[in-house]
Amino acid sequence: MARNIACALFMQNLDATVLATALPAMARDFHASVTDMSVALTAYLLGLAIFIPISGTLADRLGAKTVFLGAIAIFVSGSMACGLAPNLPAMVAARFFQALGGAMMMPIGRLVLLRLVAKSDMVSAMSWLLMPAMIGPILGPPVGGFIITYLDWRWIFWLNVPMGALGMILVARFIDDVGERARRPFDLLGFLWSGVALGCLMAGFELVLRPGSGRLAGLLLAVGAAAAALYLAHARRTKHPILDITLMRIGAFRISLLGGSLTRITQGAQPFLLPLMMQLAFGLSAAGSGLITLGLGLGAFAMKGLAHRVLRRFGFRTSLIAVGLLAPAAYAVCGLFSPRWPMILIFAVVVVCGFLMSFQFTAYNTIAYDEVEPDRLSAATSFYSTFQQLGLSLGVCAGAAALQVSILMGGRSAPVLADFAHAFWAVNLVSLTVILPRFSGHLC
Repeated sequence: MARNIACALFMQNLDATVLATALPAMARDFHASVTDMSVALTAYLLGLAIFIPISGTLADRLGAKTVFLGAIAIFVSGSMACGLAPNLPAMVAARFFQALGGAMMMPIGRLVLLRLVAKSDMVSAMSWLLMPAMIGPILGPPVGGFIITYLDWRWIFWLNVPMGALGMILVARFIDDVGERARRPFDLLGFLWSGVALGCLMAGFELVLRPGSGRLAGLLLAVGAAAAALYLAHARRTKHPILDITLMRIGAFRISLLGGSLTRITQGAQPFLLPLMMQLAFGLSAAGSGLITLGLGLGAFAMKGLAHRVLRRFGFRTSLIAVGLLAPAAYAVCGLFSPRWPMILIFAVVVVCGFLMSFQFTAYNTIAYDEVEPDRLSAATSFYSTFQQLGLSLGVCAGAAALQVSILMGGRSAPVLADFAHAFWAVNLVSLTVILPRFSGHLC
């Protein structure tokens, strides 16, 4: 069953990263600059940030299976609109609409899994569910490069049609709609405040390092922070807020959310920094750097069969602390890469990185809902997925910021190998803070 859900999630995660390779070709067709084309990426991220919080409410009111099928249909429809877009404004609108479907897939897919899978099988099921989240972004660049080289960039979006159709068939046939439907009032004001807060913060972080965008980025961040404060005040007075902050009182959920968000900053930065290093500092082609990043996906796949055995043998607490040290250390080794290193050794290190990081996510996702009451699962999945997306996006911003700071401090106009090393080590310092909280005894 987890594999059926993973089919749809793979489509979403692949699409989220494959587009970056196509931006130059799209810019030529739309008679726009590559810099202007980045708004197509930002529109999708903004849509995710705004719409993820409502996924739990919709699942409660309409049924998780119904919403998941609808999410795939919306995503595929948005993909078709992207493939037919005649200009940049139409592409931006189509990407935002596509994000409405994408925002529902991960939280609703996780919710269906939590309601149908026994706790004894949860580690194995989560391993399958997390595979598309790890492999999709890794396959994105080489798949995008192949399509741009041999086909037309519009095939990036049209390929989602058969994948989405397969996902809908599998979900409709093999997944039951379980769980009682609730008629809780929709938190419209909370949705508005959270949407403004998340949207402005995401856009502000995206613009903060762009030349000439400092004032706009500062304004967006200020508006986002103010809206977030207003949302927190609103959530304390509302019985059923769209993002239930009282979930943070649950020990296992809080540990998983905080620890997982910090590790996702590294996960978001690595697929951004590694291909750039391979191309700009090592001189590899886009296809060559894409093959190196495939090691992350291979490591994640190798982890799938071992995670449950390790966790049962050593316990969650010991495993999370150990991997909390090993994973950032392995990624920090990437900062030591040099053209003098054998490529097979570099590839082996990347495989280890993918293995450890995927193990971390499997453990965190498994413990997150262990103490959550069944009637709060939908709220918990939307809350968790919102911060998951923010962590990944912040990772890209953090990696770009660390790289830019190193370039400026060195008085250079373009990055060199040392700049990438500094960026790798900076983002890994964030992930090392994962081991600071004291994991409570019930996670042992």
